[in-house]
Amino acid sequence: MSGVWGAGGPRCQEALAVLASLCRARPPPLGLDVETCRSFELQPPERSPSAAGAGTSVSLLAVVVIVCGVALVAVFLFLFWKLCWMPWRNKEASSPSPANPPLEALQSPSFRGNMADKLKDPSTLGFLEAAVKISHTSPDIPAEVQMSVKEHIMRHTRLQRQTTEPASSTRHTSFKRHLPRQMHVSSVDYGNELPPAAEQPTSIGRIKPELYKQKSVDGDDAKSEATKSCGKINFSLRYDYETETLIVRILKAFDLPAKDFCGSSDPYVKIYLLPDRKCKLQTRVHRKTLNPTFDENFHFPVPYEELADRKLHLSVFDFDRFSRHDMIGEVILDNLFEASDLSRETSIWKDIQYATSESVDLGEIMFSLCYLPTAGRLTLTVIKCRNLKAMDITGYSDPYVKVSLLCDGRRLKKKKTTIKKNTLNPVYNEAIIFDIPPENMDQVSLLISVMDYDRVGHNEIIGVCRVGINAEGLGRDHWNEMLAYPRKPIAHWHSLVEVKKSFKEWQGRAASFDSESSCPSPKPPPSP
Repeated sequence: MSGVWGAGGPRCQEALAVLASLCRARPPPLGLDVETCRSFELQPPERSPSAAGAGTSVSLLAVVVIVCGVALVAVFLFLFWKLCWMPWRNKEASSPSPANPPLEALQSPSFRGNMADKLKDPSTLGFLEAAVKISHTSPDIPAEVQMSVKEHIMRHTRLQRQTTEPASSTRHTSFKRHLPRQMHVSSVDYGNELPPAAEQPTSIGRIKPELYKQKSVDGDDAKSEATKSCGKINFSLRYDYETETLIVRILKAFDLPAKDFCGSSDPYVKIYLLPDRKCKLQTRVHRKTLNPTFDENFHFPVPYEELADRKLHLSVFDFDRFSRHDMIGEVILDNLFEASDLSRETSIWKDIQYATSESVDLGEIMFSLCYLPTAGRLTLTVIKCRNLKAMDITGYSDPYVKVSLLCDGRRLKKKKTTIKKNTLNPVYNEAIIFDIPPENMDQVSLLISVMDYDRVGHNEIIGVCRVGINAEGLGRDHWNEMLAYPRKPIAHWHSLVEVKKSFKEWQGRAASFDSESSCPSPKPPPSP
């Protein structure tokens, strides 16, 4: 017991604990006197190894926390010096002078107000225009100043132009709202561009129009291919008054194109007296020749009064024994009295027009056009139709006329007439009115569609025709005649064509028209 505390290991520790508990008992057990227990309790016990290790760990943890805190304070001070102290010193070193105000001062309302007051002076306007002209070579002028000066010049020019433009009629506002953005003539700002004198003399960056004419060239090629001649045909006409018969004599053809591999053709001719396609006559087939001589007569019984409404249709074909016959071309004689009064036989030469399929006679429509420039009012009066194609199984149709106002290939408005039941020669005499400003007359066109009404299912299209500045043939001539004679109704007969053919002709014409006027190519017309 006199040795060092804790030298005997765990058993000594347990023995000491038992002895301490015995000494604390009152009275102490036998064998233990009071002095011995008192001396034992006055000696301090030695700390255990676990307690010593715990104290060391706490000390190390405190040291680590203090080091980390010092490091964080140093990082914070470094960031504060970089973010706040350095910019503040640079701002003091580069303080703005009155001659070069900062960007915030240029964008302030007070600076803009002073600039606007200075721009009101006409003497400074010329100087500012010169400054804008040389802005491309003067990087010292701030971009914001250049933009503000240019905006003022544009606003000043627009105000001067508006004082000279007349106010448009309120009836035309709805029409202008439907026009495309590039079609608004009054909204085009010609003051955005600098005068030609300020342009550089170099050709770098300039637009070369000759590089963009490929579309028009292609359109011209397609048009020339569609109208090329495929030889000539010679025939004669005579009317027999006693039998009321039209005698058509097919004499010969000349310079036909070769359709066979051997360099020749086997031609024959089909003859129709439109609008009747049920009566079809044809010549004999002539083998391996490009200059056949037919010399055959064909008789069509028809009253003399109806000859003015009839057309002669000749289709030239190449005969193939084991495949479909190839069409060489066609000839359509609209006026049978073109050469004579048919009292005697008259020989006629006609060019054979290129065609890939037989033209179908869809009928004709008669309408008048009248334009009032002062009121901006276009009146189309649908008068009547004749010889329409039968669309029903009864041999008749239920036709009505739909008129669409187009601008840049987009339909703006549409109107239609009443429906005429069970007829191929309807009479309407109905007026359709469109409000179009005079400055937009060169940008619009009319699509006239003759429709067959069906109670069940979709209405079918019999045929269409188009009038306008970019139309073909009679449609363009009728439009120009209406513009040349304002306030006067101009009436004409127009032949109806298929929708696909009308669209192809309109697309080729529109492409060439847009290349000449440097406008965007129009969109396809909407389906009626």
